[in-house]
Amino acid sequence: MKFFQNKKLLVLAVLCVIVVLCTLLMPYDKAVDFNTEVKPIINKKCISCHGGVKKQGGFSLLFHEEALAATKSGKPAIIPGDPDGSEFIRRLTSKDPEERMPYKHEPLSDGEIDIFRRWVKQGAKWGDHWAYLPVKEVEMPDVDDNWVKNDIDRFIFDKLGEHDLTPSKEADKPTLLRRVSLDLIGMKPSDKLANQFLNSNNNDKAYELLVDSLLASPRFGEKWASMWLDVARYADTKGYESDGGRNIWEYRDWVIRAFNANKPYNTFITEQIAGDLIENATDEDYIATAFHRNTMTNDEGGTSNEEFRTAAVLDRVNTTWEGLLSTTFACVQCHSHPYDPFKHDEFYKFMAYFNNTRDEDVASEYPLLKQYKDSLNTKLISLTSWLKQNVSEQKSKEIYKFLKTGQPIINSIEADSLVNSVIGNNNIALFFKNNAIARIKQVDLNGVDQLIAKYSTGKPGGKMELRLDRPNGPLIASWKVTEAPGYQSVPVDFKVQQGIHDVYISYKNPTLTNKDETVVYFDWFRFSQQFPGKDKPGYKENKDTFWALLNSNAKSIPVMVENPANRQRKTYVFLRGAWTSHGEEVTAGVPKTLMYAMPANAPKNRMGLAMWLTDKRNPLLSRTMVNRLWEQLFGTGIVETLEDMGTQGMNPTHKELLDHLSWQFMNDYKWSMKKVIKEMVMSAAYRQDSRVTEEMKEKDLFNKFYARGPRIRLSAEQLRDQDLSISGVLSTKMYGPGVMPWQPEGIWNSPYNGAKWNNSAGEDQYRRAIYTYWKRTAPYPSMIAFDGAQRVVCSPRRIRTNTPLQALVTLNDSAYIAIAKHFALRMKKEGGKDVRSQIAKGYQWMMYKSIPEAKLKVLDDLYRTALNDYKSHPDKALEILGEEHKSEIPERAAMVVVANAMLNFEEALTKN
Repeated sequence: MKFFQNKKLLVLAVLCVIVVLCTLLMPYDKAVDFNTEVKPIINKKCISCHGGVKKQGGFSLLFHEEALAATKSGKPAIIPGDPDGSEFIRRLTSKDPEERMPYKHEPLSDGEIDIFRRWVKQGAKWGDHWAYLPVKEVEMPDVDDNWVKNDIDRFIFDKLGEHDLTPSKEADKPTLLRRVSLDLIGMKPSDKLANQFLNSNNNDKAYELLVDSLLASPRFGEKWASMWLDVARYADTKGYESDGGRNIWEYRDWVIRAFNANKPYNTFITEQIAGDLIENATDEDYIATAFHRNTMTNDEGGTSNEEFRTAAVLDRVNTTWEGLLSTTFACVQCHSHPYDPFKHDEFYKFMAYFNNTRDEDVASEYPLLKQYKDSLNTKLISLTSWLKQNVSEQKSKEIYKFLKTGQPIINSIEADSLVNSVIGNNNIALFFKNNAIARIKQVDLNGVDQLIAKYSTGKPGGKMELRLDRPNGPLIASWKVTEAPGYQSVPVDFKVQQGIHDVYISYKNPTLTNKDETVVYFDWFRFSQQFPGKDKPGYKENKDTFWALLNSNAKSIPVMVENPANRQRKTYVFLRGAWTSHGEEVTAGVPKTLMYAMPANAPKNRMGLAMWLTDKRNPLLSRTMVNRLWEQLFGTGIVETLEDMGTQGMNPTHKELLDHLSWQFMNDYKWSMKKVIKEMVMSAAYRQDSRVTEEMKEKDLFNKFYARGPRIRLSAEQLRDQDLSISGVLSTKMYGPGVMPWQPEGIWNSPYNGAKWNNSAGEDQYRRAIYTYWKRTAPYPSMIAFDGAQRVVCSPRRIRTNTPLQALVTLNDSAYIAIAKHFALRMKKEGGKDVRSQIAKGYQWMMYKSIPEAKLKVLDDLYRTALNDYKSHPDKALEILGEEHKSEIPERAAMVVVANAMLNFEEALTKN
């Protein structure tokens, strides 16, 4: 019986061996993944000749339908399921150098050819790049470890295990306090908050309280706005050669307030893209649209306004894609994308969303949002209320919009058919000499009975006329031109007109003798209806209010306003990207590959675009912002290339984590940026010690898998703000026009307007870095040295550098020397009686921990050496201190040297 049992076992064993051998010996084709195996080879070896730019032989590998389409030979190069019959495979394996592909380049490796062969055999199936697929809820890694503090850590711990790494212990309290304070508010926390955390017993609870307090601080918005202003290419000047000033600082303040108020990110984006199109838009909604008025304006004489208006529109397209969607889209202006699924005409369909705004590269920067003072604002509210009650709600809204934005108008630069007149500098405004004529073409006069013309003249005795269709056509109005200081808005009434006409405006003045003298300077024209409600009580009073508001000199800011229906521009494909070479006409739309995220009810304007951007199905908006927030805290994004999540961007180190946080951001957190940031800084991954071991260097030199805490140099803004707060002179003043901290003479060169950098006085010289006046052609030098963005175009990511210039800045720049003086003075005043105590206290303020004895000795020795030198050479001490100091000159100067050295410690210049 036992024999038969053993025989059965033997038979079973033999069968198992046979099954295993058969499994091993049977030919097996593992499924080829297009995105991870095929697409990288195509991008690296094939697409330059067979893609968006070139289609050699009529063959393209950019889109699936193109790859399988017939080539110039009349046959497809790829026959799915038949690698041996596919010309594509034959060319890759050919021995003839004139036939073998890649042509005149290194042949593909056997492994690469095998991937292509198996891919074709398996049907040549295409795949969508991960970043262009909707964000979906991710299954949580099955991790059970005491190190884990939240869901982020599950993904991090799981990935560390894959690479045979273990996480680091938590950083000590002083390090953690400094790290999270710099990250959340960009500066030191208050002494009360710092001491509360350092002296607490329950670490987790105290840390969360610290984080919540920092998130609630008004300093939070100032820190995080700096990040966004790079994306928005915010500056206080217009750019290009003349680079004149621009009053747009209220947009910067709007961004600060938005971060502090934790404005949901979908609302944050909607208001910036289409705030003016929100029903009953507020001033704040309009100011938000200055996001896309940060484009440059070219005031240089002789330039084409239409060319640079178009350049601004193109910039808005590129900023939206690169800044908000982490996608390189600019190349699609000239040809289909060489690597990602975007076609040439789709660039212009997207451009159509931005092609109907009222801005036209004019020096005056219209449209401008007027912000009336309280008394005038009260009058505006009263006026619109009267119009609503006595005329109509529509007319009330129309007049309100005109008084607030000055739109719609016709800028005088649009005039043509000029006689004895000229467009000043070819781009400023319409100028009239005597006996002048100009045409305003294709004016919608349906129901119109009034022209409001804004112009300036210093000559009496003139007369103007309006005629239809021809210079000598039907006269509809004439009026005397009176001299007045500055510009005046002049109403010209006439009979109600109908139809669309060319309108000719002429000027004659028999008193003038110099035929070459320019005498009238036009700004804009508005064809509309006379002030309504003539038969209603209160008419005269409200009409007077209308004119008082129109002529008031209220402060203003450039904003976005859409063209009216009767002045819509057409959008064309630019052949090879040249704005003067028009191809087919297109209408507003998004790329076909991402059309699935477009809401069904979305209008074909910027509001529809905002709806598409913020739709939860949009695969890029949430991923891009989560990646950007991560980069701010950890030093590098989960996708390192913040500007490009496409197929040519870096692969994500933790794709599932990115998708998990993006899903949470939209759904669980309702687009709350503060909640995502809190989740990140509460993680054990963020709280780790940043020390580097030899094992970490070998296995993960650049800390891509987060086995240690982030250790990176401070940003330009963090560095300045930290040093100002340590020295005790940082101004807490918020908002307002840009300030000018110390800068030497000669940095600015403004030949067009003579603008000068006037060093701010009082507390303004010690304002936070975000308030520094930003001139595009001459940005603040110390901030540029530390990788600040020039902001000529969108800057999605700052690339950190290490250069000798940075040491020269922090050691020698007069602004940093001044900070060191204040730091030295504070140490002497508050640090104790002897030098060692003062230095130790200063270090405590910097790092929240006691200074190591060895470091204290070095600084004490430095003090003694400097003191002896300054006692021997008091003139050198005065040179560093300035003439205002009269006592203890050598001692004070020596402490300044020590303070400057301390602010240049590595631990002071980095987050850890």
